[in-house]
Amino acid sequence: MSMHYEDYMRQVIQPMRQELVNGGFKELRTEEEVANYMESAEGTTLVVINSVCGCAAGLARPSAIISLQNDTKPDHLVTVFAGQDKEATAKMRFYFEGIEPSSPSMALLKGNEVVHFIPREQIEDRSVEDIVSNLTSAFDVHCK
Repeated sequence: MSMHYEDYMRQVIQPMRQELVNGGFKELRTEEEVANYMESAEGTTLVVINSVCGCAAGLARPSAIISLQNDTKPDHLVTVFAGQDKEATAKMRFYFEGIEPSSPSMALLKGNEVVHFIPREQIEDRSVEDIVSNLTSAFDVHCK
């Protein structure tokens, strides 16, 4: 892969990264950052596996951010970027035992255990309101 392409992709995805960061999510960009976070994870965490895919990721990012307007919400918010931060994404998926890789996707964790997972199939072709409802219902059950 050429350096031109990699530089181009970094520029293209920057607004996609920034959307979640501006929404309060902490980016975990390396395998070490993910391992350190997960080894000390306490409370509840919403993890967004971000991606370039316009059809689903364009729904996932705003849905994740809007869901945080719910009275009950996770203690922590983190994100990894599939296809860009490959090692970080692979490490995060390591903790999603028994769950097939899916980009974009969202996982609600208690400690480092997945208690609710929304794969790409439950994001694409859904409305933002449906995705937000899915998330906030999980928050109401697991984030008390």
